[in-house]
Amino acid sequence: MKRESHIDRRRFLQAAGAAATLPLLSSCDQPGSGTNRPPGIPLSAFDGDSTALEVTEGVDLSGKTVLVTGATSGLGLETMRVLALRGAHVIGTGRTLEKAKAACGSVSGRTTPVALELERWETVVSATELIRTLGMPIDMLICNAGIMAMPTPEQVYGIEKHFVVNHLGHFLLVNRLLEQVKAASQGRVVVVSSLGYQWAPPAGIEFDNLDGRRGYEPNKMYGQSKLANALFSLELARQLREAGSSATSNSVHPGIINTNLGRHFDAWKRVLSKLIGWTFMKSVEAGAATSCYVATAPALAGVSGHYFEDCNPVVPQPGKHMDDLALAARLWQKSTELVGEYLA
Repeated sequence: MKRESHIDRRRFLQAAGAAATLPLLSSCDQPGSGTNRPPGIPLSAFDGDSTALEVTEGVDLSGKTVLVTGATSGLGLETMRVLALRGAHVIGTGRTLEKAKAACGSVSGRTTPVALELERWETVVSATELIRTLGMPIDMLICNAGIMAMPTPEQVYGIEKHFVVNHLGHFLLVNRLLEQVKAASQGRVVVVSSLGYQWAPPAGIEFDNLDGRRGYEPNKMYGQSKLANALFSLELARQLREAGSSATSNSVHPGIINTNLGRHFDAWKRVLSKLIGWTFMKSVEAGAATSCYVATAPALAGVSGHYFEDCNPVVPQPGKHMDDLALAARLWQKSTELVGEYLA
């Protein structure tokens, strides 16, 4: 039944004009996407139609602490809802404390609201200092928040905004809380990347154009930040392994979902997604599944440094820098320089 539905979506896209619909978010059902698997990594019975509730069924998270960024709507809210339902204490962040409180109050289970605005690094410092006072290990740190397709270039700290919010804010957050993740019995960092990594510039990361003023294109800047997410996760996994830590780090592509992430799209794209998005977009419940699976699945306890789509490990498209260890190390060094005064 699921296979037939998958075929129907493809046929509908062809009939409706795939060229008009695919640019809405990132690549969808592209040939070769999600078909190559890294050797030795356990496969799940789940797929792109599975929901966060389904992939966590039977998982008891009592006594576990989870941090989810961007928990006030969309995938972050669903991730928080499901993990709290499974017994975890979820720290849900929002751009304001009021929004975080409202989101936390809307779900059942134990939650703690925290104000965190990724483009304002002093709020990252304040949030992490508050979280440290809770005095508990962090079993799962899910870097979910993000922005996409800013129509005109914006700079924060002299750096292009996609790169600041999607990558550097999370880089700072994770590094300031890394000791608490390592203190967990098996801490996990899950970084929400995107199939949009394919839109990154040919060099992968344009270190000489981090302000984005040269040749600004919304998708390219988004793609660069999503590649940065995956490279950050890759280098973090290497460092954790080298340090002998049991903590892991993996990146995920949640799928194409009609959430607030697309608020900067042209009006026609937003209208089109509402009209026919059901033919190729995931529900929020399915979109949160891969993050929840990677964060909780017992089978992945020792798995680190990989990229997941549809609740399974995937070998990213070759030639797009996703496995570039040298680039990942260089990005880590540059990121450390950029946020250095906030890291201490």
